Amino acid sequence: MKNTTLNDTRLTRLYDALGYRFANPAWLKQALTHRSYGTPHNERLEFVGDSILNYTVARMLFDRFPTLPEGDLSRLRANLVNQNALAEIAVELKFGDYLFLGEGELKSGGFNRPSILADALEATFAAVSFDSGFAEAEAVVRRLYEARVAAIDPSRHAKDAKTRLQEALQAKRLALPKYRILAQSGEAHEQWFKVACDLAEIRIETEGEGASRRAAEQQAAEAALAKFEALYPGGKKPKSA
Repeated sequence: MKNTTLNDTRLTRLYDALGYRFANPAWLKQALTHRSYGTPHNERLEFVGDSILNYTVARMLFDRFPTLPEGDLSRLRANLVNQNALAEIAVELKFGDYLFLGEGELKSGGFNRPSILADALEATFAAVSFDSGFAEAEAVVRRLYEARVAAIDPSRHAKDAKTRLQEALQAKRLALPKYRILAQSGEAHEQWFKVACDLAEIRIETEGEGASRRAAEQQAAEAALAKFEALYPGGKKPKSA
């Protein structure tokens, strides 16, 4: 971020997006500060924010799906609190406009990097809790996740995308997907993967990206599954050309 301050106008925009107004904006600035910028940065806040997020989403799922077993609830939570999901929310909130990044991260596009966005959002949950308490932090998480939890179809999302894609292909007696790494970058603690999912038998190939190979494969599988379902609507075979 080129502007190294959070002025009243910028703060108001971010407060409105979060649905929360900080009594002490220093907590928010720390949450938005990447270690490349200096100290205090957001890594310790992220540690706390991760716990707040996991508890709150777990409680939301527990209340929303009273008959689902623990294993299914765990899978649903994992889909909601992973880096890709957090980064999507951060993008919606325009977090990239508010980050404090070092020159190297600025030049390399760190304000768009999912890992940095996700960490800043988790740190913000902690910042809210330190600013006014756990209940307020929980309320922020609930506001951001309310629509996502309400939209869940447990029969579809209890299993991860790779499993659902595999089962859909097997039901049609089609070859299983092949995954391959297209690109890999970053240091060990902050890697980035780009992966392809190839359904050669039906000429579908999709791509996914993530901070781990597994996350990238899941994203690619989700995209492949969407194309597969468009090709086989209602489980029917596609019409001949």
